[in-house]
Amino acid sequence: MLRTQSVLSTSVEDRSMKWLGLLGLVALSECMVIIPITQMKSMRETLRERNLLTNFSEERPYSLSQNATNDQNIIYHPLRNYHDFIYIGTIAIGMPPQEFTVIFDTGSSDLWVPSIHCHSPSCLTHNLFNPHKSTTFKLLDNRIDLIYASGRIEGVLGQDVIQIGNLLHFNQTFTLSQKLSKDFFQNIPFDGILGLGFPSLAIQGTTPLFDNLKKLGLIPYPLFAFYLSSRRENGSVLMFGGVDHSYHTGKLNWVPVSQTHYWQITMGRISMNGEVIACKRGCQAIMDTGTTSLLGPRRHIAKIQRLIRVRPFGSLQHTVPCNITSTLPPLIFTIKGIDYPVPAQAYIYESSQGLCYSTFRNVKQPKNEAETWVLGNVFLKLYFSVYDREKYRIGLAPAV
Repeated sequence: MLRTQSVLSTSVEDRSMKWLGLLGLVALSECMVIIPITQMKSMRETLRERNLLTNFSEERPYSLSQNATNDQNIIYHPLRNYHDFIYIGTIAIGMPPQEFTVIFDTGSSDLWVPSIHCHSPSCLTHNLFNPHKSTTFKLLDNRIDLIYASGRIEGVLGQDVIQIGNLLHFNQTFTLSQKLSKDFFQNIPFDGILGLGFPSLAIQGTTPLFDNLKKLGLIPYPLFAFYLSSRRENGSVLMFGGVDHSYHTGKLNWVPVSQTHYWQITMGRISMNGEVIACKRGCQAIMDTGTTSLLGPRRHIAKIQRLIRVRPFGSLQHTVPCNITSTLPPLIFTIKGIDYPVPAQAYIYESSQGLCYSTFRNVKQPKNEAETWVLGNVFLKLYFSVYDREKYRIGLAPAV
């Protein structure tokens, strides 16, 4: 979920005192953290089931060592999978802990959850953080305005103990939302966003959560990795501090980060049926675990939609006859000379209502900027991905 802008209304008076240090020191200097994740229905599928999609844009336009397995040093955090490409995990905030489900999002860098002081309709359907019930909470009293591609959040900065899995306990600055824009987060069953992008994307004067983990020495190596399973609700994981290579086949292919803002790389071309149909002179690609779809410039997406024979259905939707999915060719992304095919069974989604939808969407892109694509979980559930903050690179390999 690409975040486009943030506003900090007041400056942080003493940034050097922002982090209070580690509470409940745990011996993690040689441990990786692996977090289970759940896949869940996306906002789009939830709205379809409730017949609300005609009042909501389908996906609101965006602005822009190889042998180790079952490493005992890795701490796993499970992610849960709810059927339509969105993957969430559980964190806890405060003492005693209050639990929240969040998207671990490489397209943003801030952590926020709704608070009891938020009375927007979207907040009332989620778990709400109560700062008065936490003995370790500290209000920083900075007004925050976060703008994402799909909505806007207004709130205030606070600081408290964050728990990820059973081992990571540390102090972290986060946003307590007090107002959400209309429809934002109203129809989806997760509470907030935990950003894993670069510091330049974060609220000015704050340290993103992953940078805080590095700073406190809680992970042995400054990287994280995603395995997003498409076969079952459970089984997806997020790894902090190392890589369990049993989750992919072959070796990891490393690609340099081209800009340290989003997790952005240079892509060579995009082809289908042996024809280069986009990215003909090279382009940029953003790896975004907070996005369900494959996003690209309007004219290129229109060409792909024609090639796979999509047809309009309702408002801003594109359907494909389900019986032709097996005949459609893969879309091939070529990155640093290596082909990464995405078969039709991945880029065509069959809903619980028996309709098949294209997962290609337009991305708003300013003129005179490099052609840019966003590779969401349609791509990332096929390819195990590693995000290395020490060497500024992304590793990709076929997922098991």
